[in-house]
Amino acid sequence: MPAYVDGFLLCVPKKNLPAYRRMAKIAATVWRDHGALDYRECVGDDLAVKFGLPFPKLVKPKPGEVIVFSWITHKSRAHRDRVNAKVMKDPRLAGSCDEKNMPFDVSRMAWGGFKTLVGE
Repeated sequence: MPAYVDGFLLCVPKKNLPAYRRMAKIAATVWRDHGALDYRECVGDDLAVKFGLPFPKLVKPKPGEVIVFSWITHKSRAHRDRVNAKVMKDPRLAGSCDEKNMPFDVSRMAWGGFKTLVGE
């Protein structure tokens, strides 16, 4: 069965990376507890590529920001919808979902759901 993936791309100020990591660890636990197959949060490392459109050119990080690329894997879109409905009601996320106290600018975050084209 092809997996369904929610993907995220955002910029986080380096000084806020420890707070972001704490928030992401809680989120990873919550999503997995409610059935997500995988949850990943990755910080850009080798982004000065010479082919295609480099992530920094795409998301335009401000000085002092790092790029975070994340994804959550589900069995299907319907499974994602069921998992996300449970996640949004989970009190463990309540403290880390206040848009005014996020360790990054939510308005600059890109995300969306993707059908798997190639994969196991």
